[in-house]
Amino acid sequence: MKKLSKIAALALAAALSVSLAACGSSSASPSPSASAPAPSTSQPAESAPAAGEKYVVGICQLAPHVALDAATQGFKDAIEEALPGQVEFQDGNAAGDSPTCATIVNGFVSDGVDLIMANATPALQAAASATGDIPVLGTSVTEYGVALGIDGFTGTVGTNVSGTSDLAPLDQQAAMIKEWFPDAKTVGLLYCSAEPNSQYQVDVVQAELEKLGYTCTQYPFSDTNDMASVTQNAADHSEILYVPTDNTVANNAGIVDNICHGKLPVFTGEEGICAGCGVATLSISYYDLGVATGKMAVKILTGESNVSEMPIEYAPQFTKKFNEAICADLGLTPPDGYEVISAG
Repeated sequence: MKKLSKIAALALAAALSVSLAACGSSSASPSPSASAPAPSTSQPAESAPAAGEKYVVGICQLAPHVALDAATQGFKDAIEEALPGQVEFQDGNAAGDSPTCATIVNGFVSDGVDLIMANATPALQAAASATGDIPVLGTSVTEYGVALGIDGFTGTVGTNVSGTSDLAPLDQQAAMIKEWFPDAKTVGLLYCSAEPNSQYQVDVVQAELEKLGYTCTQYPFSDTNDMASVTQNAADHSEILYVPTDNTVANNAGIVDNICHGKLPVFTGEEGICAGCGVATLSISYYDLGVATGKMAVKILTGESNVSEMPIEYAPQFTKKFNEAICADLGLTPPDGYEVISAG
C-alpha cells in the first residue's frame, strides 16, 4: 500500500506541475506579435473615472449666507459637470454654531464618505480633527497655516487636507481705505475674536494702515451676544470701520448696518458683508472659488491627484466694488475703477 501510495503521489505531483505550467504560460505577457491590442497610453488610466462609478461627498458649511452658499454651489456645479450623476452629496449646515461642525463631520466619517468639503474655517478645523484618512478640501478659508496651527506654512498642508483660500490682498484693502479717505485719522477694526483668521487679517491690515498714517484700534467681540455693544463702541471712537472676512459678521451684517448706516463708513474684506453694511470692498467671486475647489475634488476622487501634494489655491482675480445705496446715504462718490455691487 505504501509503495502504491508513493507512485500515486508522484503521478499527482507530475499532473499538478503540468497544470501549473499551463496556467503560468497563459498569464505571461504576450509577444509583440500577439493579437491582443496594446493598452492606450494617451492619458493615465487613473485620470478617467470608471463609467458609472459612484462617490459620496460630505459638505459641512458653517452658516447660511451669500458667500458660503455661492462657494457650495460652485463646488457642486464643478463636480456635476465633470462627473454627471456619479456623486451623491450629503449636505450639513451648522447654522453658525462651530461645535455643530464637529457633529456633522463625525457623521461623514462614520458613513465613510469619499471626500469632505469644509466650507469656512471652523468647518475645516472640525474636519481636520475628525479624520486623517478621508481627503478634506476647505473653501472660504482665509489662511490655512493660521486655521490649522502650522508654523512657517509654505502653501501645502502635506496631510489629507488642502483647498482654496478667500484671502484678498490685505495691503490692497488698506490702500483702498486711503483711496477713499486720505485725510481720516482713526480706523476701528471690528471682528470676532473666536475666529483666528479674523485676528490674522486685522493684525495685517492694522500694520498696513499704520504705515499709511492711521491710528488703529481693534474691537473684538466674542459672539453675537456682545457684537452690538462692541460695534457701538467702535463706531463712537472711530472715523472709519474695517471688518475682515469674518463669518460671524457675514451672518449678522444687519447689526453693523443698524449702528453705522448713514453715519459711519464701513470697509469690508468681502462682498457679502459689504452688501449688508459696507461702503466698499476688494471682492472675489465665491462661486468661482467653489468651482476651483470642486475641480480639485474631481482630481482626488478619480485618483488623478493626491490631496497631500496639492497646494492651496487662491482666487485668480480681485475686483473693487462699492455699495451704491450706502454710499448715497453717506454722500460718497466712489473713486474711478469701482464696480457697483449688484442687488442679486
